[in-house]
Amino acid sequence: MKKAVIFDLDGTLSDSLLSIAYSANLALSAFGFAPFETERFKYFVGDGAAELVRRCLRNDGDEELVHFDEVYGKYCEVFEEYCMYQVKPYEGIKELLSELRKRKIYTAVLSNKPHERTLTVIHELFGDTLFDVVQGQKDGVPKKPAPDGALKICEELSILPEECIYCGDTNTDMKTGKSAGMFTIGVLWGFREREELVENHADAIIEKPQEIIDYL
Repeated sequence: MKKAVIFDLDGTLSDSLLSIAYSANLALSAFGFAPFETERFKYFVGDGAAELVRRCLRNDGDEELVHFDEVYGKYCEVFEEYCMYQVKPYEGIKELLSELRKRKIYTAVLSNKPHERTLTVIHELFGDTLFDVVQGQKDGVPKKPAPDGALKICEELSILPEECIYCGDTNTDMKTGKSAGMFTIGVLWGFREREELVENHADAIIEKPQEIIDYL
């Protein structure tokens, strides 16, 4: 019996692609770089805001990242304002979280999104009662795929890693869960494809949120 489920945020709990794309394109345009179509951001996201900006700039011709500092600074400024732009929970997520609560299963969020923005999104979409721990990217805690954040959540909940499910939509998430010694579930409603999840050794792959219940 598992005692906890740790969720990734973007592409797992929330469909936030438009907010990220809108903010990044505003930042890029401010310095004369071409904007990208929203779908391109499915492959730019997942490893934190700084890496998002690096991927954008390299794909926009700034291979040496000469303009990184200014574009990254602008992105952080813009995203603070637009982090909830057209963001919505995926269908079935709220019902799943309520069911996990009924079953006395701990729930947590671990995201590479900046911590304050992570708190904002969770509060706006889900309120303050559906998660036991919410953790975004913080100074001093290595970002995913390092296992540190996931293990820290286990410590806070007083559970063992093997008593926990890690649930996400990208290779970064599967690597995080695996390196932490957790059962990993890859979700197909997010930003990446089944092949990526299989290649990164997901223990299970699901199409609908409620299927998580089968692995408790």
